[in-house]
Amino acid sequence: MSKPTLAIHGGAGTVVKSLMTPELEAEYRAGLEAALGAGWSVLEGGGAALDAVQAAVVSLEDFPLFNAGRGSVFTHDGRQEMDASIMDGNAFRAGSVAEVRNLKNPILLARAVMDKTAHVLLAGEGAMKFAAEQGFRLEADKYFFTEGRWQQLQDAIAAGRVQLDHSAPKPIGTVGAVACDTEGRLAAATSTGGMTNKKFGRIGDTPIIGAGTYANDRCAVSCTGHGEYFMLAVTASDVAARMKYKDLSLLDAAAEAIAHLTEIGGEGGLIAVDQDGTVTMPFNSEGMYRGLADRSGFQISIYRD
Repeated sequence: MSKPTLAIHGGAGTVVKSLMTPELEAEYRAGLEAALGAGWSVLEGGGAALDAVQAAVVSLEDFPLFNAGRGSVFTHDGRQEMDASIMDGNAFRAGSVAEVRNLKNPILLARAVMDKTAHVLLAGEGAMKFAAEQGFRLEADKYFFTEGRWQQLQDAIAAGRVQLDHSAPKPIGTVGAVACDTEGRLAAATSTGGMTNKKFGRIGDTPIIGAGTYANDRCAVSCTGHGEYFMLAVTASDVAARMKYKDLSLLDAAAEAIAHLTEIGGEGGLIAVDQDGTVTMPFNSEGMYRGLADRSGFQISIYRD
């Protein structure tokens, strides 16, 4: 019997303790703790890793400080376009969605793609049509509006830039979860609101299986950072490949994958778990919102400590 373990992330980037107020840090920690609690309750009750990562990501999507679901950043056109993916390592199947709008929990639509279609990725209007067919309710635009996100967009437009949310002084990025259950089954899930002021239908690594999310019988991986580089390096599946072809441990494989990301100019991090319940959370940025849950309790970290 394997050791049940859950790891989550809320984004990696410029996380400077001197710029974080105690009140804001407490809010972030509360959001991470709630997500750990949601996922761990599934594992603790003997549930599947797949259901645990879904529960954790739903909680993170509902938390307005993270760039996913309710807290998603604004595109150049002043709206949210969200991406999400989920992968079942035991059954080796996956589902993902890209450029979906007004969905409270995009991860649930990604799960529906996996469970109820023969496809892996649905995008844009097609994904929204599928959501309607499955009975997903759309939230009003005001549900996704936060003053801080709107100001980020105005600042980005004024400066003529497209920015990762994690590059702001108060970073909150892509969210994700990985888990190993008591049967040794592995799963991963990732969700994001993308980049502030993005144009042209840009899609990052989050909905791309192998780039931002991956799971098989060796490991489960969820990534966060500058998506273009994670796509170029196929970072999520790179961890699994290094374990298989180089016979590396999870810790060594993940460290090498992040080292490669650094070599090509990418910034960010990942969370990963193997069949034994071993977790690693390497990153090359100043910090990463992250948490771990197992039978010994919860651990939450933000800075490079």
